[in-house]
Amino acid sequence: MELMCHCSTFLLPPETSSSSSSSVSLTYALVILNQNLPKFAPLLWDHAHTRVCADGGANRVYDEMPLFFPHQNPSHVRTRYKPDAIKGDMDSIRTEVLDFYANLGTKIIDESQDQDTTDLHKCVAYIRDLIPNTDKSELCILAVGALGGRFDHEIGNINVLCRFSNTRIILLSDDCLIQLLPKNYSHKIFIQSSVEGPHCGLVPIGMPSGSSTTTGLQWDLKDTEMRFGGLVSTSNIVKGDIVTVQSDSDLLWTISIKKL
Repeated sequence: MELMCHCSTFLLPPETSSSSSSSVSLTYALVILNQNLPKFAPLLWDHAHTRVCADGGANRVYDEMPLFFPHQNPSHVRTRYKPDAIKGDMDSIRTEVLDFYANLGTKIIDESQDQDTTDLHKCVAYIRDLIPNTDKSELCILAVGALGGRFDHEIGNINVLCRFSNTRIILLSDDCLIQLLPKNYSHKIFIQSSVEGPHCGLVPIGMPSGSSTTTGLQWDLKDTEMRFGGLVSTSNIVKGDIVTVQSDSDLLWTISIKKL
Protein backbone atom coordinates (compact mmCIF):
# COMPACT_ATOMS: atom_id res chain seq x y z
CA MET A 1 0.00 0.00 0.00
CA GLU A 2 1.30 3.44 -0.96
CA LEU A 3 2.53 5.65 1.88
CA MET A 4 1.15 9.17 2.42
CA CYS A 5 3.14 11.49 4.69
CA HIS A 6 1.71 14.39 6.68
CA CYS A 7 3.42 17.24 8.50
CA SER A 8 2.04 20.45 10.05
CA THR A 9 5.03 22.60 9.13
CA PHE A 10 2.58 25.26 7.90
CA LEU A 11 2.21 26.12 11.61
CA LEU A 12 5.92 27.01 11.73
CA PRO A 13 7.57 30.14 10.28
CA PRO A 14 8.46 29.56 6.59
CA GLU A 15 12.21 29.74 7.26
CA THR A 16 11.86 27.08 9.98
CA SER A 17 9.54 24.77 8.07
CA SER A 18 11.73 24.75 4.95
CA SER A 19 14.66 23.44 6.98
CA SER A 20 12.67 20.78 8.84
CA SER A 21 13.95 17.28 8.12
CA SER A 22 10.40 15.95 8.35
CA SER A 23 8.96 18.56 5.98
CA VAL A 24 6.62 17.25 3.30
CA SER A 25 7.01 19.19 0.05
CA LEU A 26 3.59 20.64 -0.73
CA THR A 27 2.05 23.64 -2.45
CA TYR A 28 -0.32 25.38 -0.05
CA ALA A 29 -3.52 27.24 -0.83
CA LEU A 30 -5.51 29.09 1.82
CA VAL A 31 -9.30 29.36 2.10
CA ILE A 32 -10.76 31.84 4.60
CA LEU A 33 -14.32 31.16 5.75
CA ASN A 34 -16.65 33.40 7.73
CA GLN A 35 -15.46 32.72 11.29
CA ASN A 36 -12.92 34.48 13.50
CA LEU A 37 -9.39 34.21 12.12
CA PRO A 38 -7.05 31.99 14.16
CA LYS A 39 -4.03 33.60 15.77
CA PHE A 40 -1.74 32.01 13.17
CA ALA A 41 -3.68 33.32 10.14
CA PRO A 42 -0.81 35.62 8.95
CA LEU A 43 1.55 32.64 9.12
CA LEU A 44 -0.71 30.52 6.93
CA TRP A 45 -1.03 33.45 4.51
CA ASP A 46 2.76 33.57 4.15
CA HIS A 47 2.91 29.83 3.39
CA ALA A 48 0.14 29.94 0.77
CA HIS A 49 0.64 30.48 -2.95
CA THR A 50 -3.10 31.12 -3.51
CA ARG A 51 -5.51 32.81 -1.07
CA VAL A 52 -9.27 32.64 -1.59
CA CYS A 53 -11.94 34.14 0.62
CA ALA A 54 -15.30 32.41 0.77
CA ASP A 55 -17.89 35.19 0.68
CA GLY A 56 -18.01 36.67 4.21
CA GLY A 57 -14.49 35.40 4.87
CA ALA A 58 -13.40 38.59 3.11
CA ASN A 59 -15.00 40.59 5.93
CA ARG A 60 -12.84 38.65 8.40
CA VAL A 61 -9.63 39.43 6.51
CA TYR A 62 -10.60 43.09 6.17
CA ASP A 63 -11.64 43.51 9.83
CA GLU A 64 -9.28 41.19 11.69
CA MET A 65 -5.95 41.15 9.86
CA PRO A 66 -5.14 44.70 11.06
CA LEU A 67 -5.70 43.52 14.65
CA PHE A 68 -2.65 41.25 14.36
CA PHE A 69 -0.52 44.33 13.55
CA PRO A 70 -1.76 47.03 15.98
CA HIS A 71 1.21 49.32 15.34
CA GLN A 72 0.74 49.39 11.57
CA ASN A 73 -1.62 51.45 9.44
CA PRO A 74 -4.79 49.32 8.97
CA SER A 75 -5.08 50.38 5.32
CA HIS A 76 -1.53 49.21 4.63
CA VAL A 77 -2.24 45.86 6.32
CA ARG A 78 -5.43 45.39 4.28
CA THR A 79 -3.59 46.15 1.07
CA ARG A 80 -0.80 43.73 1.95
CA TYR A 81 -3.24 40.94 2.79
CA LYS A 82 -5.26 41.11 -0.41
CA PRO A 83 -6.96 37.82 -1.39
CA ASP A 84 -6.43 36.53 -4.92
CA ALA A 85 -10.14 35.75 -5.26
CA ILE A 86 -13.45 36.03 -3.41
CA LYS A 87 -15.93 33.28 -4.28
CA GLY A 88 -19.39 32.42 -3.00
CA ASP A 89 -23.03 33.41 -3.17
CA MET A 90 -22.14 36.95 -2.00
CA ASP A 91 -24.86 37.12 0.65
CA SER A 92 -22.47 37.86 3.54
CA ILE A 93 -19.71 40.11 2.22
CA ARG A 94 -20.20 43.80 2.94
CA THR A 95 -20.36 46.18 -0.01
CA GLU A 96 -17.43 48.33 1.14
CA VAL A 97 -15.26 45.21 1.57
CA LEU A 98 -16.18 43.90 -1.88
CA ASP A 99 -15.42 47.29 -3.46
CA PHE A 100 -12.12 47.64 -1.58
CA TYR A 101 -10.70 44.33 -2.79
CA ALA A 102 -12.17 44.64 -6.29
CA ASN A 103 -10.36 47.97 -6.67
CA LEU A 104 -7.12 46.23 -5.65
CA GLY A 105 -7.57 43.64 -8.39
CA THR A 106 -9.02 40.72 -6.43
CA LYS A 107 -11.04 38.41 -8.69
CA ILE A 108 -14.73 38.38 -7.71
CA ILE A 109 -16.63 35.19 -8.55
CA ASP A 110 -20.39 35.29 -7.89
CA GLU A 111 -21.79 31.77 -7.41
CA SER A 112 -25.21 32.84 -6.14
CA GLN A 113 -26.87 30.55 -8.70
CA ASP A 114 -25.37 27.51 -6.98
CA GLN A 115 -27.22 26.76 -3.73
CA ASP A 116 -26.34 23.04 -3.66
CA THR A 117 -22.73 23.31 -2.51
CA THR A 118 -21.09 25.03 0.44
CA ASP A 119 -18.75 28.01 0.14
CA LEU A 120 -15.83 25.75 1.08
CA HIS A 121 -16.80 23.30 -1.68
CA LYS A 122 -16.90 26.16 -4.20
CA CYS A 123 -13.46 27.42 -3.14
CA VAL A 124 -11.85 23.97 -3.18
CA ALA A 125 -13.21 23.31 -6.68
CA TYR A 126 -11.89 26.69 -7.84
CA ILE A 127 -8.40 26.05 -6.44
CA ARG A 128 -8.26 22.55 -7.93
CA ASP A 129 -9.13 24.01 -11.35
CA LEU A 130 -6.17 26.41 -11.04
CA ILE A 131 -3.68 23.59 -10.47
CA PRO A 132 -2.47 21.46 -13.40
CA ASN A 133 -3.45 17.79 -13.10
CA THR A 134 0.17 16.74 -12.74
CA ASP A 135 0.59 18.94 -9.64
CA LYS A 136 -2.59 18.08 -7.70
CA SER A 137 -0.84 15.41 -5.63
CA GLU A 138 1.34 18.14 -4.12
CA LEU A 139 -1.58 20.49 -3.38
CA CYS A 140 -2.68 21.06 0.22
CA ILE A 141 -5.63 23.35 0.95
CA LEU A 142 -5.70 24.97 4.41
CA ALA A 143 -9.19 26.09 5.44
CA VAL A 144 -9.57 28.51 8.37
CA GLY A 145 -12.94 29.31 9.88
CA ALA A 146 -14.19 25.82 8.98
CA LEU A 147 -14.63 24.83 12.64
CA GLY A 148 -16.63 26.59 15.32
CA GLY A 149 -19.97 28.28 14.95
CA ARG A 150 -22.97 26.29 13.74
CA PHE A 151 -22.64 22.51 13.92
CA ASP A 152 -24.36 21.96 10.55
CA HIS A 153 -21.73 24.22 8.95
CA GLU A 154 -18.97 22.15 10.57
CA ILE A 155 -20.52 18.92 9.28
CA GLY A 156 -20.85 20.45 5.81
CA ASN A 157 -17.15 21.34 5.87
CA ILE A 158 -16.17 17.86 7.03
CA ASN A 159 -18.28 16.49 4.18
CA VAL A 160 -16.09 18.48 1.77
CA LEU A 161 -13.11 16.43 3.00
CA CYS A 162 -14.99 13.31 1.89
CA ARG A 163 -16.19 14.74 -1.42
CA PHE A 164 -12.62 15.72 -2.34
CA SER A 165 -10.95 12.70 -0.72
CA ASN A 166 -8.15 12.72 -3.32
CA THR A 167 -7.14 16.27 -2.31
CA ARG A 168 -5.30 17.15 0.89
CA ILE A 169 -7.57 19.53 2.81
CA ILE A 170 -6.94 20.56 6.42
CA LEU A 171 -9.63 22.29 8.49
CA LEU A 172 -8.17 24.61 11.13
CA SER A 173 -9.28 26.50 14.20
CA ASP A 174 -7.35 28.06 17.07
CA ASP A 175 -7.80 24.79 18.97
CA CYS A 176 -7.24 21.94 16.51
CA LEU A 177 -6.93 20.69 12.97
CA ILE A 178 -8.88 17.97 11.15
CA GLN A 179 -7.93 16.11 7.99
CA LEU A 180 -9.00 12.98 6.14
CA LEU A 181 -6.77 9.90 6.07
CA PRO A 182 -7.98 7.96 2.99
CA LYS A 183 -8.19 4.20 3.41
CA ASN A 184 -6.26 3.47 0.20
CA TYR A 185 -3.02 4.74 1.79
CA SER A 186 -0.99 3.93 4.86
CA HIS A 187 -0.18 7.13 6.72
CA LYS A 188 2.88 8.52 8.44
CA ILE A 189 2.29 11.68 10.48
CA PHE A 190 5.28 13.76 11.59
CA ILE A 191 4.28 15.50 14.82
CA GLN A 192 5.43 19.10 15.26
CA SER A 193 5.45 18.98 19.06
CA SER A 194 6.32 22.66 19.46
CA VAL A 195 2.98 23.70 17.96
CA GLU A 196 0.61 20.72 18.10
CA GLY A 197 -0.48 17.90 20.40
CA PRO A 198 -0.46 16.00 22.55
CA HIS A 199 -4.23 15.37 22.38
CA CYS A 200 -5.45 13.68 19.23
CA GLY A 201 -8.16 11.44 17.84
CA LEU A 202 -9.06 9.08 15.00
CA VAL A 203 -12.70 8.83 13.95
CA PRO A 204 -14.17 6.62 11.19
CA ILE A 205 -16.12 8.60 8.61
CA GLY A 206 -18.56 7.36 5.99
CA MET A 207 -18.56 3.78 7.26
CA PRO A 208 -17.37 1.78 10.28
CA SER A 209 -13.75 0.65 10.40
CA GLY A 210 -13.39 -3.10 10.68
CA SER A 211 -9.66 -2.87 11.32
CA SER A 212 -7.47 0.10 12.26
CA THR A 213 -3.87 -0.10 13.45
CA THR A 214 -1.62 2.68 14.78
CA THR A 215 1.78 3.25 16.30
CA GLY A 216 3.00 6.26 18.28
CA LEU A 217 -0.12 6.79 20.41
CA GLN A 218 -0.58 6.30 24.13
CA TRP A 219 -3.52 4.02 23.36
CA ASP A 220 -2.59 2.40 20.06
CA LEU A 221 -5.14 0.61 17.93
CA LYS A 222 -4.28 -2.98 17.02
CA ASP A 223 -6.56 -4.32 14.30
CA THR A 224 -9.31 -2.47 16.19
CA GLU A 225 -12.90 -2.08 15.06
CA MET A 226 -14.28 1.48 15.33
CA ARG A 227 -17.79 2.74 14.70
CA PHE A 228 -20.30 5.25 16.04
CA GLY A 229 -22.28 3.55 18.76
CA GLY A 230 -19.10 1.66 19.67
CA LEU A 231 -15.44 2.57 20.06
CA VAL A 232 -13.94 5.69 18.48
CA SER A 233 -10.43 6.85 19.36
CA THR A 234 -11.01 10.24 20.97
CA SER A 235 -8.90 11.91 23.69
CA ASN A 236 -5.85 9.91 22.67
CA ILE A 237 -2.32 11.26 23.14
CA VAL A 238 0.71 11.26 20.84
CA LYS A 239 3.79 9.75 22.47
CA GLY A 240 6.60 10.65 20.07
CA ASP A 241 7.49 12.42 16.85
CA ILE A 242 5.84 9.99 14.43
CA VAL A 243 2.37 8.42 14.30
CA THR A 244 1.48 5.73 11.76
CA VAL A 245 -2.08 4.82 10.78
CA GLN A 246 -3.57 2.13 8.57
CA SER A 247 -7.28 1.36 8.26
CA ASP A 248 -9.83 -0.33 6.03
CA SER A 249 -12.01 2.80 6.12
CA ASP A 250 -11.45 6.52 5.78
CA LEU A 251 -10.56 8.13 9.11
CA LEU A 252 -10.58 11.68 10.39
CA TRP A 253 -7.33 12.63 12.11
CA THR A 254 -7.48 15.48 14.59
CA ILE A 255 -4.81 16.93 16.83
CA SER A 256 -4.82 19.87 19.22
CA ILE A 257 -2.97 23.08 18.37
CA LYS A 258 -1.03 24.63 21.21
CA LYS A 259 -1.77 28.10 22.55
CA LEU A 260 1.28 30.03 21.41
